[in-house]
Amino acid sequence: MKITLFGGTGFVGRALCGLLAAQGHALRVPSRDGRCAGLPAGVECVRADPHDALTLGGLIRGQDAVINLIGILHGDEAAFRRTHVELGEHIARACLAEGVPVLLHMSALNADPHGPSLYLRSKGEAEERVHALAGYRLRVTSFRPSVIFGPEDSFLNRFATLLRLAPGVMLLPGARARFAPVYVGDVAAAFARALTDAAQAGQRIDLCGPRDYSLLELVRLTARWSGHSRLILPMPDAMARAMARLMERLPNPPLTRDNLDSMRIDSVCATDTPRQPTAMESIAPSYLGQ
Repeated sequence: MKITLFGGTGFVGRALCGLLAAQGHALRVPSRDGRCAGLPAGVECVRADPHDALTLGGLIRGQDAVINLIGILHGDEAAFRRTHVELGEHIARACLAEGVPVLLHMSALNADPHGPSLYLRSKGEAEERVHALAGYRLRVTSFRPSVIFGPEDSFLNRFATLLRLAPGVMLLPGARARFAPVYVGDVAAAFARALTDAAQAGQRIDLCGPRDYSLLELVRLTARWSGHSRLILPMPDAMARAMARLMERLPNPPLTRDNLDSMRIDSVCATDTPRQPTAMESIAPSYLGQ
């Protein structure tokens, strides 16, 4: 298949590009700077801004499928809406205009237009708009992962860095929040299967790993696997919000108040949801211990 992959230079995108290229698909990856470091040989890297409506159609013209992985974790309401809602809808409308029959859309577990955070509300509204455009001319499937882990993740690796810098004791915001970490390879495999499985059209697929953990459990495991022994204690909620407010002034904040709002809902799948197979314990120690 000929596939345009938006967000192909990111963490999940690189894993998905590697899998799809190995399966023989022809990939086009738009990149703002025209650089696609780390992607397989043969991937067509195109310098383009997907937010530019004048170029969006040309990026997907003649393709068999489009995958949209573009997303942000931090920003104000306007940034979340522009990146998730507006761009997601523009890509879906461009697929209809150009006759692209398949669109795979990256959402998030607990995405909901009425959710507790800007992030989850924008992801939820994007889902609604994209699926509203689906029909016999456009097959849409969206994926809703919990937190994603893997060798280049910004989740466990970030905590490993914070633990290394912590002076013996680490106070942890949102310690009681629960997650079901899912391996990036399993996420990529789910997208790849949906390209050719028409039965998944219209579905919104939750992706969770085999186990649920509290954030406190995850950070304690990270400390053990990375070799940074620390006393890790829950941070009081009021202190966490105050600290997040200060961190929001940083260019790439490790924590925002909106992140804390997202964690008010556990990022775990329903008990009857099929779980992805790869256990965190089989992968994370090898890269956190480097």
